[in-house]
Amino acid sequence: MPNGLSVSRVVRVQVSLALRAAQGRDFGALLILGPSNVILAPEVMRLYNDIESVGTDFGTVAEEYKAALLYFQQSPQPLDLYIGKMERQATAATAGKLTGAVLTSTEQTLTNFTAVSNGAIKISVDGTVKTITAIDLSAVTNLAGVATALQAKLTGTVVAWVAGSNQFTVTSATTGATSKIGIPTAAGTGTDIASLLGINAAHNPTAVDGLAASSSPLPSVNTALNYSADWYGLVISDPAMTDQDHLDVSSLIGAASDSRIYGITTNAAAVLDATSTTDIASKVKSAGYGRSFVQYSQVNYAAASAFGRAFTVNFLGNNTTITLKFKQEPGITAETVTAQQADTLQAKNCNVFVRYANDTAIIQEGVMANGDFFDERHGLDWLQNYVQNNLWNLLYTSTTKIPQTEAGVTRLLTNVEQSMDQSVTNGLVAPGLWNGGSIGQLSPGDTLTKGYYVYAAPLSTQAQADREARKAPVMQVACKLAGAVHFADVLIDVVR
Repeated sequence: MPNGLSVSRVVRVQVSLALRAAQGRDFGALLILGPSNVILAPEVMRLYNDIESVGTDFGTVAEEYKAALLYFQQSPQPLDLYIGKMERQATAATAGKLTGAVLTSTEQTLTNFTAVSNGAIKISVDGTVKTITAIDLSAVTNLAGVATALQAKLTGTVVAWVAGSNQFTVTSATTGATSKIGIPTAAGTGTDIASLLGINAAHNPTAVDGLAASSSPLPSVNTALNYSADWYGLVISDPAMTDQDHLDVSSLIGAASDSRIYGITTNAAAVLDATSTTDIASKVKSAGYGRSFVQYSQVNYAAASAFGRAFTVNFLGNNTTITLKFKQEPGITAETVTAQQADTLQAKNCNVFVRYANDTAIIQEGVMANGDFFDERHGLDWLQNYVQNNLWNLLYTSTTKIPQTEAGVTRLLTNVEQSMDQSVTNGLVAPGLWNGGSIGQLSPGDTLTKGYYVYAAPLSTQAQADREARKAPVMQVACKLAGAVHFADVLIDVVR
C-alpha cells in the first residue's frame, strides 16, 4: 500500500550540524630531538605520555630517555612529550672572503686604474701578512682585468670583479677555520691600490672567515617545525651539540612562524666567569634571542626539567599562571655557587637551579636569554594564540555573515574582550596603571580597571579600499601584565 504524500510538502524541517570550532595550540608540550635510531623517516615524531613508554622504545641509557626522565619527574607532572630523530646534515668547509664596497660610477672609471704602474697592497691571507708590489694596471682594458692583474701577484687567493654588484672580492684559496682574508692596511710603498678596489678600511668592506666542515641540526628542527604545531618547547638531547649549533637553532626558533621556545643546558665553567664573552650564555644573550632559555647545570638537559614545570600551567583555569623562579627540579642536584658567580649568571641571563644557605634550592631567575621573564614569554604566546583562535572561530562558525557595521565590529571586539577576560582570570593580566602611548580613549596615566582596554576606530574613518576588501578596522588591545614578586625588602626599626 502506498505511503501517501510526504509530510515535507506541508512542514519542512532541515537540520544543520554546526561546524566544530578549531582547537587552539598546546603550550604544554615538549619536543626532544635526539640521535637514537628509533624513529626513522618517514616517521617524524611520536607522542608519549609517560616515562615507561619512552623506556620501552629507547631503553634507559639513551640520551632521549635521560631528557625525558627529567621532564616527567617534575611535580605536578606534565602530560605531553614528543620525541623525534635528529639527523645532522653535512656542510662543506668554506673559504675566507673579503667583499669590497659597492663602487660608484666615478670610482669605476677605468683611468683611475690605468694610471697605476707601480701598485702595492698589504693584506693578510690565512694569517700571513703579504706586501705585494710592482702591480702594473696601465694596460688593463676593464675592471675584470684589474682583478686578474692583482691575482697574478697575490698567490693563495682568487680575486674577482663582480659586475652585477660592482664590487671587488678577494677569496682565500684554502677552506676551513684558518681560511681568512684581512682588511688591507697601508702598504707603505708604491701606489696603494686598496682604496681603488674599495677594500680598505675607509670603504668598510666585509670580511668573513672560513668555516670548517660540519654537520648541522637545522634540517631536523626545520622538519619538526613544518610537521606539527602541537609542540611548543624544544630540547635537543645530543652530546655533540656545539655552541654554534645552539646559536643556529636559537635563530631558527626565533624566526619560526608559530611561537616556540628552545632550551639549552651548559656546564661550561666560562659561564661563571664575568670576564668571558664567548660562552654560550653570553653569545645567546648578545644575539638577543628572546625564545631561548639557557640553564647552567652539571646535569645534561636540565632545561627539560624547567620546561616540564612550566608546561603544567593550564591557561584556561583560575589563577593558574606561575613564575619559574623558586620552583624545583626533581632529579637534579642543585648547584653551589658563590654570590659573585650568581651575579654573573644573572648578568648573562643564564638560569640555574641553585642551593641556598637555608637548606633550600630554587630555579633562578627564570628568564629568557634576552632578559624577558619566562612566564611572560610563555603566557603571551598563549594569549596571542588564544585571541587569534577565538576570533577565527567566531568568523568560521557563524551561520550568518558578520556585517561591516558598528554592530558587526562590536561582535569582534566583544570576542577579543572575552579572550582577554581569561588572561585576567588565569593571572597573566591584572588591573594597573597604563604607562604606554595613547590608544582610543586611553591616555598615559589612566588606570586599566579590567586589566585591559580594547579599541577599534569608527567605521566612518575607514579607508574605502579597506572596506571594499572587507577588512575590519584594526583592533588594538592595551593590557597590563600581572608580573610576579621575585625580591622583597623589609625594614625593621627598633626603639628602646
